[in-house]
Amino acid sequence: MSEDNERKDKSLFDENLFEKGLAKRKQVLGARYVERNLESADDLTRSFQEAMTAWCWGFGWGDEVLDDKTRSLMNLSMIGALGKMHEWEIHCRAALGNGVSRQQLRATIHVIGIYCGVPQALECFRVARRVLEENEGGSNT
Repeated sequence: MSEDNERKDKSLFDENLFEKGLAKRKQVLGARYVERNLESADDLTRSFQEAMTAWCWGFGWGDEVLDDKTRSLMNLSMIGALGKMHEWEIHCRAALGNGVSRQQLRATIHVIGIYCGVPQALECFRVARRVLEENEGGSNT
């Protein structure tokens, strides 16, 4: 059975929500990054990639009640609270692309420090500094 037929056979799969999510995911995270993730998906991870694209990006980010900048600030706070720094770095880059300023990034990290602790804020500042330097054309390596 082909992947397309296999996908269509899944009762929970919504092709329209997936396509909406795919477009939004590429807009926010960058097409190259998203395409690499989808291309590297295998029989273990493909269904998760598809569901996450439809649910997180189609349903969640596709809801236009919140603008992308606000959603980025929320994501940074929540992901920072969880301490998932690889994902935090990805969303930090996306937040800058969504119009989050250096000062708004700093204020968000302050809130993370208040509610999640100083060590977590320090981790966020380390990552933010690296992302900002990359974004501004500087290099820390």
